[in-house]
Amino acid sequence: MTTQTVTTRTPPPRRLPSMSVLGPILALVILVIVGALMNSSFLSAGNINNVLSRSAFIGIIAVGMTFVITAGGLDLSVGSMAAFIAGLMILVMNAALPSLGVGVPIILLGMAVALVAGILAGLLNGFFITTLGIEAFIVTLGSMGIYRSLVTWLADGGTLSLDFDLRTFYRPVYFDGILGIAWPIIVFAAVVIVGEILMSRTRFGRHCAATGSNAHVAHYSAVNVDRTRLATYAMLGLLVGVATIMYVPRLGSASASTGVLWELEAIAAVIIGGTVLKGGFGRVWGTVIGVLILGLIDNILNLTDLVSPYLNGAIQGVIIVLAVILQREAKAKG
Repeated sequence: MTTQTVTTRTPPPRRLPSMSVLGPILALVILVIVGALMNSSFLSAGNINNVLSRSAFIGIIAVGMTFVITAGGLDLSVGSMAAFIAGLMILVMNAALPSLGVGVPIILLGMAVALVAGILAGLLNGFFITTLGIEAFIVTLGSMGIYRSLVTWLADGGTLSLDFDLRTFYRPVYFDGILGIAWPIIVFAAVVIVGEILMSRTRFGRHCAATGSNAHVAHYSAVNVDRTRLATYAMLGLLVGVATIMYVPRLGSASASTGVLWELEAIAAVIIGGTVLKGGFGRVWGTVIGVLILGLIDNILNLTDLVSPYLNGAIQGVIIVLAVILQREAKAKG
């Protein structure tokens, strides 16, 4: 009589998500709880809609920044670029007003100007970085100063304002929406969905990660490194144009102060969300959490007297440094 021994394999224990995944989520939950305890109107529908609408501009840009950083790049010019695009958009719309009149065609013209200008600005940055081989930090630092100076020159040191009737007609693009959800939030959600699909489910997303991880290895793996990086800068420029389209109807003006610190907020959101600053790994959904964290911090500072809201930039700078330190420690332990 033969006896058979049946061996059962014990399944490996499930690993809990790492702190790079749980950390931003926990921080977001804590901020929501703290905000709700400190101010009774924090969780009101009006305040939530306001926070999301104001965060949408940075969020749209941050999605593009996620791809740039994942591919090993950086862009410090997005805030100045947005100011220049907004100024250019306003000038073109005001100039076309006598011939087109107030209506949908002139709004579409302004939107087209913003998108084309954004793509061209992104391609220009990408060209200097990929074709001429100049460091991204130097190129985008230079273009940041150029765009900021150009919008100051266009405004003659003051403010460029959209025609009053045109501004009134354009206002619903920011203040209206569907089922109580403002258009900037809807556009931000659409950009996030497309960005997440591109990053996690397409060859372009894999090429971005491979390029940022090791450009030489990626090149020998049949990845067109320069074209991938150029595409990320063009995408970022396009999304800066989209953010500007949603921003202009909010105030109806542009000046040298438009978009100040937007680059800091976009980079902070990307790093908080878990994208590696040196490239090689990006997470669009994590960027969304980073955007929400920054938006809630700003909102809590405005609703309470705990810390001056003028220190918001300092807080964001500290968050960037802490996020990079945590990334390095996690990498060292791994």
